[in-house]
Amino acid sequence: MKAAVLRAVGLPLQIEDVQIDKPGPREVLIRTVAAGVCGSDLHFLQGDFATPLPTVLGHEAAGVVEAVGCDVRTVKPGDHVITCLSAYCGHCDHCLTGRLNLCVSDETSRDADQPPRLARAGQPMPQYLHLSAFAEQILTHEHAVVAIRKDMPLDRAALIGCAVVTGFGAVTHTARLQPGETVAVIGCGGVGLSAINAALIAGAGRIIAIDTVASKESLARAFGATDFICSAQDNPVKAVRQLTGGGAHHALECIGLAKTAEQAFAMVGRGGTATIVGMIPPGQNLSIPGAALLSEKRLQGSFMGSNRFPVDMPRLVDFYMQGRLKLDELISRRIRLDQVNEAFAEMQTGEIARSVILFD
Repeated sequence: MKAAVLRAVGLPLQIEDVQIDKPGPREVLIRTVAAGVCGSDLHFLQGDFATPLPTVLGHEAAGVVEAVGCDVRTVKPGDHVITCLSAYCGHCDHCLTGRLNLCVSDETSRDADQPPRLARAGQPMPQYLHLSAFAEQILTHEHAVVAIRKDMPLDRAALIGCAVVTGFGAVTHTARLQPGETVAVIGCGGVGLSAINAALIAGAGRIIAIDTVASKESLARAFGATDFICSAQDNPVKAVRQLTGGGAHHALECIGLAKTAEQAFAMVGRGGTATIVGMIPPGQNLSIPGAALLSEKRLQGSFMGSNRFPVDMPRLVDFYMQGRLKLDELISRRIRLDQVNEAFAEMQTGEIARSVILFD
């Protein structure tokens, strides 16, 4: 199969022929239909986060089940599915207490003495985030996929697998935003726009979008923002505190920088909560004023929107089909696999929401 391979940090991905194994017990073989190009992939490409190389990047995908191994109970051949990098075992403390996204069990990967799921010229190739989705096929554990209704367009369904479930879940599961509360969202990429959309659905009283790119205003307002602050022109902390009369109830940082995480904490008022959704690279530390904790302000992280993806993703699909969840507007460009490096270059301009790779 054709796949986009990362061989060295900072180098363009190469389109290569990669071998994929047959599904073993509890495993699913998927024909990839669409895969979103996510900022998390860029972090690994740039070396902000480490992953064994060479590998096939990509983790935000949707496709059709081609084959299943023995003991698979959740999907069958012909099912349309969305993938999720937060694969879960189902019986650890995190899973049993409903925090599937925090599962770190290695049971969803193959053991070292088993044949690899992916190989190149006979050499094993590490799988990226349980998926390696920039490829014509995906072989993974059944607890990394969920079946969805077949009338859902798969190019839009792919976005639910990361950007949408992350932004939406950060609002509804992690922050637990209540109707009427004010929220500031820093970063209007795929995750930030999904958070804005979620805040609208959850009944936020005021939704303040913040981005360095002024042209993002119209897109942010289309997703539900009531206000927009261009942080390249105005101090976002001062502006939010003025708009809200002392600080927002919630601030969501959807970029992944220490500076903007500190701004998120500073722009919430007494008793407010700053939720850090973006991936802050190792080595970047936050500095917050200790005295601010006396006002019961909270700083918390959110990983993949605190998702319970087998439940959340089908519900988000229904939201889209009902016209409440915006996915069409998230797709800035549909591309071929061999255009993936162009998508990463465009992403770094900050001008686009999401590029989606379509497979034949």
